[in-house]
Amino acid sequence: MRDFQSPGRSAVYSRNGMVATSHPLASEAGLACLKSGGNAVDAAVTAMALAAIAEPHMVGIGGDCFALVSEPDGSIHGLNASGRAPATADADRLRATGVTAITPDMVEAVTVPAGLRGFAALLSRFGRLGLDAALAPSIDLAEKGVPVAPRVAHDWAGLAPRLHRDAGARRHLLPTGEAPKVGDIVRFPALAATLRRIAEAGPDAFYAGPVGEDIVAAIAAHGGALTLEDLAGAKAEWVEPLSRAYRGREVVELPPNGQGAIALLILAILERFDMARLPMLAPERLHLEVEAARLAYGVRDAWLADPAFLTTPPAALLEEGFIDGLAGQIDPRRRNPAIRAAPPPPSGTVYVAAADGEGRFVSLIASLFQGFGSAIVAPETGVVLHSRGTGFSLAEGHPNEYAPDKRPLHTIIPALLRQDGQTSAAFGVMGGHFQAMGHAHLLGNLLDHDADPQAAIDCPRLFFNAERTVLETAMPRASREGLVAMGHELAWAPAPLGGAQFVGLDRARGVLVGASDPRKDGCALGY
Repeated sequence: MRDFQSPGRSAVYSRNGMVATSHPLASEAGLACLKSGGNAVDAAVTAMALAAIAEPHMVGIGGDCFALVSEPDGSIHGLNASGRAPATADADRLRATGVTAITPDMVEAVTVPAGLRGFAALLSRFGRLGLDAALAPSIDLAEKGVPVAPRVAHDWAGLAPRLHRDAGARRHLLPTGEAPKVGDIVRFPALAATLRRIAEAGPDAFYAGPVGEDIVAAIAAHGGALTLEDLAGAKAEWVEPLSRAYRGREVVELPPNGQGAIALLILAILERFDMARLPMLAPERLHLEVEAARLAYGVRDAWLADPAFLTTPPAALLEEGFIDGLAGQIDPRRRNPAIRAAPPPPSGTVYVAAADGEGRFVSLIASLFQGFGSAIVAPETGVVLHSRGTGFSLAEGHPNEYAPDKRPLHTIIPALLRQDGQTSAAFGVMGGHFQAMGHAHLLGNLLDHDADPQAAIDCPRLFFNAERTVLETAMPRASREGLVAMGHELAWAPAPLGGAQFVGLDRARGVLVGASDPRKDGCALGY
């Protein structure tokens, strides 16, 4: 039990349904959906659509999404709604001009946004209320205005310089010439009209007609060549999830092109060590986590790609001999300088966990990737376009090499936790490249240290950036000094590492428990 005399928050308990998001208005919209007869799928999509208005730098219909749905009968269904590179994608052309990586401010960063196809697919297969009902709260909020929350205002201010380079971004995201401040009311009338069109005519209204043409024109204005034919190819695919046991629980992730397999690989490496004997913030525990992550991310950067281009299947990463070989490179007492992995900078995402009273869980994640994605906004429709193309490699012959009709490495990963063949929780950790390590850190807190979900989320985090180990400022002094003694060069993380949401079920008592990350503005709500 937490110390009630110290700052913090309690986990949330309820019986009939629960939604956890990174914005209170999104959580409230999802909960209202449950109360009005929707199920967890309806609630999750409704909450995510609302987040696109309340956290416009993190998520929107111009991005991608992934989901895991656990039905009351115990069946698990995975959804990959990530878009592909346009037909004009040409790595040779970029290399010839001296470009070595696709950056967020390049027009090549924009791939086909497939998230809306994903929302529609989820609702069509599992929902009760339809896309029009799911979009209604977000349309209303976009028209009437939303007060800017503290974390949103903080992020928006830092991202404003990127927005000035695009006419659509200036028009819709900087109408006064500067980023809004905490409590300012912001409205998105053009986006509201776009959402209304989609609610009335379905997702095809986004990928064709005036909306699609506006997106194509926005890309053309920056020298790109995304076409209506490219947009028409957007689709959501049902995929078979991956899973692996950790400490007696089954962890369920999605297969590539997301990095769910890397989260499982980190857990598999850590299982070779007696993590439960080490206190939650012991430097020895943190050292093992970051070393395992450095190894796993090195595998990721060499291997992960569109599944059609993988050189080896995901199952090969989880073979015991391969895991033993990786774990053998870790010295429990000293950092191994031979391990090399350098993930790109952090980015933005929204994750929603939802459960209903029938035993259904939804783990839904969507993103624009970098803050405001590519910072290109379709001028007439207000659609912010994501930057997932930065996930591609420009190394010739790499399985993740930028190429036509190909999906990039994706960082966003939803997850489920199961016990005795039944789903016990939906969870996710936002934060771009941090997410795979974030899953391992959160699950270690829960399963190795028996922390309650809120305490597991609150726990200070660490990651790595090239040769440095980066820490959140809440990391205790003893942990920092211990890591230095083990050979870690430390630096403060420039921003909080990710943001987590969790909704679980205590089956013995029939009680839902939710938790939400204080690093964001959100909350878990139940009834």
